[in-house]
Amino acid sequence: MTEHALALTDVSRTYRGGAGVQQIDLSVRRGEIHALVGLNGAGKSTLMKLMVGMLRPTSGRIEVLGRRIADAEPPTWSRVGALLEHPLIYGELDGRTNLHLAARLRGVPITQRGPMVEAILAELDLGRYAAVRARRLSLGNRQRLGLAGALQHHPDLIILDEPTNALDPSAVIRLREALLRRAAAGAGILVSSHHLDEVARIATRISVIAEGRMVGTLDPDGIDIERAFFALVHDAMART
Repeated sequence: MTEHALALTDVSRTYRGGAGVQQIDLSVRRGEIHALVGLNGAGKSTLMKLMVGMLRPTSGRIEVLGRRIADAEPPTWSRVGALLEHPLIYGELDGRTNLHLAARLRGVPITQRGPMVEAILAELDLGRYAAVRARRLSLGNRQRLGLAGALQHHPDLIILDEPTNALDPSAVIRLREALLRRAAAGAGILVSSHHLDEVARIATRISVIAEGRMVGTLDPDGIDIERAFFALVHDAMART
């Protein structure tokens, strides 16, 4: 078993006009929560799409759970849990059915799906919405349902893009605790966010992206993490 659940080496993805990400080196070790922070348009979403195979890099190497991403097959992807942009849920299906379907898509044996679904419903306090069609849920509860689908099978690699969007304080705390439990059990977790105070509560490492490049790291225990963040971003933008 490799030390890293995710490893990017000299990864670039360029678009017409020059936007994209350039020469990215980034890793997520097993058992850690690595936060990726940056301003809007910094390249976070492009980078995370590369990590889950939604985009192909122009150059560089990406490894997921020890496999080159181009060679990763369904058994590897079944050990990944991801939520990027919008929750993958079906509006006409209720919460419980959506979770059963997510488990099936990840190859979870049928005998394990029921207990697994009920466990995540309890963990994220979604039981009251289990029989409600997803299209009737609030934005925040749809987000929670999408997170439940990404976390319920206890993946070895978890990739979440702005997971606390639309969540109320209670849901944020439950998600925080769920991620800490999974990291303690050995999962590698990458979370992107623009909420510096929130990621500092759970992150082992914090990396800063600006103008499509990694520009430095932040100390999660730092006294003035916001000032340090803007100093890194300002210096990076001044150099471009």
